[in-house]
Amino acid sequence: MQQQKLLSLIRQAIEDYNMIEEGDKIAVGVSGGKDSLALLHAMKILNRFYPKKFELYAITCNVGFEGMDFTGVRKFCESINVPYEQVDTEIAKIVFEDNKDERPCSLCAKLRKGAMYKRLGELGINKIAYAHNKDDFIETALMSLIYEGRFYAFPPVTYLPEAGVTVIRPMMYAPEKGVANFVINQGIKVVKNTCPVDGSTKREYAKQLMEQINRENPGTKDRIMHAVVNGRFEDWPEVHRN
Repeated sequence: MQQQKLLSLIRQAIEDYNMIEEGDKIAVGVSGGKDSLALLHAMKILNRFYPKKFELYAITCNVGFEGMDFTGVRKFCESINVPYEQVDTEIAKIVFEDNKDERPCSLCAKLRKGAMYKRLGELGINKIAYAHNKDDFIETALMSLIYEGRFYAFPPVTYLPEAGVTVIRPMMYAPEKGVANFVINQGIKVVKNTCPVDGSTKREYAKQLMEQINRENPGTKDRIMHAVVNGRFEDWPEVHRN
């Protein structure tokens, strides 16, 4: 995917759901993976010309997995002149040693977000941008059907009053393969995920299943995404299209 195309898709999502307001302080949640680094890079470019002026930051939650090194993320942020914050925690120990939870991903995500939101509040940052792409929305809808018996996907914009933070998802229209190509074309180096359950989660199962369905029924992904966007879910904001 070319840079202009990714920027166009991100800007469309931002404007469709009014994700950015004048004077916002926005932190991109950076895991070190391809999606979050692509979003950070694109948001930096957007920051130069977007009519509503906003401040851009990057934040990483280090959950404490052995071998995780975010030095490359810090250097990347320095190279594009984005302030970077790393929140160090012992979440890995809590999840895999203390609690031995049968659903480690859910608990890890909850604790990780809590740690980041606390730090964002201390820094006076009012929004965090997550790098969920189009495939993430589709797979979430599929997981919701399989495991919860309902049709749903996380909203493009969510205000969390208890944290005083608004979550935005500007990459919701960008397909995962396009994002991966963008990262390769830009020469962006990703951080290896050392989580012991990476690649064996319910989300990974949904991803593989969706790929199979789409191969056998071309266009299924686009049709599901269309259904998601038009699903009129209770906590989704209205679309602001011209």
